[in-house]
This record gives sequence, structure tokens and C-alpha cells, in this order.
Amino acid sequence: MKTDSGTTESLWMQTSRLLKGEPLREDLHTDVCVVGAGITGLTTAYLLACENRSVVVLDDGSIGGGETARTSGHLATGLDDRYHRLEKYHGEAGARLAAESHAEAIDRIEQICRSENIDCDFRRVDGYLFVPPGEPEDELFREMEAAQRAGLHDVELLARLPVDSYDFGPALRFPRQARFHALRYLNGLAACVIERGGRIHTQSFVGRIEDGEPVRLGVIGGHTVTATDVVVATNSPVNNLFTPHTKQAAYRSYVITLRIPAGWLPDLLAWDTPDPYHYLRKARSDDPDWDLLIVGGEDHKTGQPEGAADAPFRRLERWTRERFPMARELVAAWSGQIVEPIDGLAYIGRNPHDQHVYVATGDSGNGLTHGTIAGLLTTDLIQGRDNPWARLYDPARVPLRAAGDFARENLNVAAQYAGLFAAGDVAGSAELRPGQGALLRRGLQKIAAYRDEEGLLHEHSAICTHLGCAVEWNATEQTWDCPCHGSRFDKRDGHVVNGPAASGLVNVLGDERCERPPLPERGAARQPRR
Repeated sequence: MKTDSGTTESLWMQTSRLLKGEPLREDLHTDVCVVGAGITGLTTAYLLACENRSVVVLDDGSIGGGETARTSGHLATGLDDRYHRLEKYHGEAGARLAAESHAEAIDRIEQICRSENIDCDFRRVDGYLFVPPGEPEDELFREMEAAQRAGLHDVELLARLPVDSYDFGPALRFPRQARFHALRYLNGLAACVIERGGRIHTQSFVGRIEDGEPVRLGVIGGHTVTATDVVVATNSPVNNLFTPHTKQAAYRSYVITLRIPAGWLPDLLAWDTPDPYHYLRKARSDDPDWDLLIVGGEDHKTGQPEGAADAPFRRLERWTRERFPMARELVAAWSGQIVEPIDGLAYIGRNPHDQHVYVATGDSGNGLTHGTIAGLLTTDLIQGRDNPWARLYDPARVPLRAAGDFARENLNVAAQYAGLFAAGDVAGSAELRPGQGALLRRGLQKIAAYRDEEGLLHEHSAICTHLGCAVEWNATEQTWDCPCHGSRFDKRDGHVVNGPAASGLVNVLGDERCERPPLPERGAARQPRR
């Protein structure tokens, strides 16, 4: 079962279902329209439905068909960007609010699971940040002191992880973290939204969002949704060209799952400190004699891979087998998209320059807790309530203390435009084998060419419709990925898989796909209901 985001299958996809609703077939009005049916969108829709607001969720694929089903299922207050760095960017008070908000997100997921009887294997576990043998340990001391200043007073330094098979070195223990089955939780949330009167329409691509009173959304197929407020929960916002895309970068992260004998590994979460880093956890197996070991990492910028397509998976498997010699066969291997803000925290709140459009992006490797924070914070903002986290996560914030990181990220983006002038990967489409994609040059035009398993050729302009960078072939997920801001496109018809692009690649074989739908003029008659 592939998702809308690629061809690999996560463990969650293997053990649950991707649900689909009906496409939008009429014009409608609602209190709140949520664009995106991942954890951010469905948490927001659920919480607003609990406030008796009418809610409509629109997604261009399936429920959970984007990145939520491609996570590793960690729920942590031990954050990827470290508290001593968050102090640098946001001050001690900001770091405390970050710790508080992520802890509240885990508590709220636990409460929702309990009150709504969502069976998603939620369990509280300890989390460990460790330094590999031979690496300097001062990172742990700095992080322990900063975490405790942030209010996580029970974080403690241990001599090693509670794992017998390998000495991982000294580690910080973060109590009361959690893990769960991400897709089962999402399916449970979707059912709760519908039970409370919300509507979820899948296969409903939103091409345009226009702020106003009301906000107007153009949906492919010609329908229009009007709403008092709109929440854009598409991992990377599709309603902005520049903000906040110049303040964040998209990365691919890789995950594998192997079978291990039951009882060999405690139920825990763990993360190491190198770059690229690694993370691991245990999951239940249907066979009582076996557990499942989930290991991830080997991140690289989207559209900027190094080496062969399967190199990250091979490195992960080698790293895992060296430390867990009891590991048996590979059960699953997949990748997912992480959006990394330059100052370590997500952008959540009112979209800059808009009054009734809200965005949530920049998950920074903690997308499940950031997505839940987004639901809590956005619900308060729409309901007119004060929220102490609003300023910390404000999408309009200017990351002055991260100016160096800002410059480096945007210099990297600028360098990617050289791909517009590079030669093609192959001389012509005749060289493509079935199931293969490659870039080719035809005069001044750069072409993204893919030959499907039936031998049919699909050719599109290789120019990303966001800001004009040349896309690259992602052989792992079989998508076209933009190395500038992380937009991703389908191999067959070029439609958008990940934003920030809002329209698909242009087909150069005479058929244009994924055009932005026109918005009817204000005051014009709506299309008749079907």
C-alpha cells in the first residue's frame, strides 16, 4: 500500500489502512476549512469540532497519505534541536515554553487516546540522548543543564543505555516520553471528527487560497469553499511563495524495521548526537516471539542525495546490525520529509499579512508533537483565546539570532539553480528503462522524463512551479524532488506531492496537468450543487 508521498511502505502502512473519503463535489461554506489530513490538520479539526465549530478537511490524497504515516512514531520532549541551542535562539523563557508545549502535546495525545478509545499502541517510555563512544561528552552536560533550566528537572545523566547488546556510551534519560502507531491514531482522529459533524473530503486538491471575509479556496474540479478561517496544514505551506520557505529547509529521513527476538530490547526511545544522526525504538509484533526494532536517520536535504539511491538504507542496516547482532530480516524500509526551521521550532499561527489564514510548518524532526501543538495553538487563536505559546511559534518571527544559519541555508538554495544549466542525466528518453526516471536536455528545455512499467513515456518540464529550480529524480520514492525548497511531484502526471509548490509540473507532451483552478469573482453565482 503506497501513500500519496512515494512508493515505499512504512510499518504503519503495512499494519493499518489509508482511509479515503469522498472528493468534494459541491460548493460549500464552513466555519473552518483545514487543508491537509495529517496529524496537524486532523488534530486541529478534532479540537475545533469539540468547540462546536463546523469543520471541513480537504486533502488531495488519502487520510494520512502524506508524511504522518512516514514517521517513526516518536513522541518526545527531548527535542532534535537541543535545549541549549533553543536557549541561544529563543532565550531561557522560550526554551521553557518549548518544553512545556511538547509535554502538553504528549499529554493531549494520551488523553485523546483514552477518552476516544483509540487503540494505537500508545505507551509511555523513557527516551535517551546518547553520545557514541569516542565522541566528546560535553554535549550531554550542556543539554542536561539547559533541559533542567527549561523545566525538565527529572532529566538525568546515565553511564549507558539499558541495552545489553552494545555499549552506546553515556546518555541523558528523559522520562515520560511516548510512542504509538501513528496511522491508527490518525484514523481514530478522523472518525472522531466525522462523529462530531465534521466533513473530510479526500482527492480534493486545493489550488488557491484567498484571504478575506470569508476566505475563499479554489478546488480542482471547479468547486469553491468559503470559510471564516482556514488552516493550511500541508507540511510545507502551499499558499506562500517566500514566507516561511526562506527560513526553513526540507530534508529526507530514512527508516528501517527489523525483526528481533522478544525481550531483547527494553521499550525505549533513543537518539544520538552526530550529524547525520540516528534514532531508534521498539514496536510490537503480531508474533509474541518477536519484537520489531525501528531505526532511522541518515538525513539529507531533499533533492540533494549523496551516492546511490539505496545508500541511506544500507548504511542504516549496517549501523543497526553492528549494534544489534540478534536482528533478523528486514521488515520495512521507507523515507519521509522533515521541514527544518533555522531556529529549531515550528512556525504556527496566523499567516503573515493575512487575517483569517493560519499555517503550521517546520516540524524539525518532531512533527507528531509539533503537529499536536499546532492543533492546540491554532484552536485557541481561532477561538479568540490567549495562548502563551503564540509568540514563540509566530510564523512572522524574525530569527535574528539564527542569522548565520539563515545565510547558509539561502546560499545553499542559490547554488541549486546551477542545475538549470547542467547537462541531462541521459542523452534522450530512449535510454530510459521501464520504471526509471531521469533528466534530459532538449535544446534550452530541461525535461523530467519517466518511463512507466508498461513502457509509456511521461515527460514534464523539470522546472519547479514554486520558484523555478530544476527538480531531481528521487529513485527511492520515485518522485521528482526540488532541491531548493523541497517541493515534490508525481512521476506520471506531475501533480504536487509536497509543497510549497501549488501547481504541478507542466506536461511537455501536449497535456497540461494540475492547473490552478480559477476562483469565481466575488459576488458571482456559485456553481449548482450536485
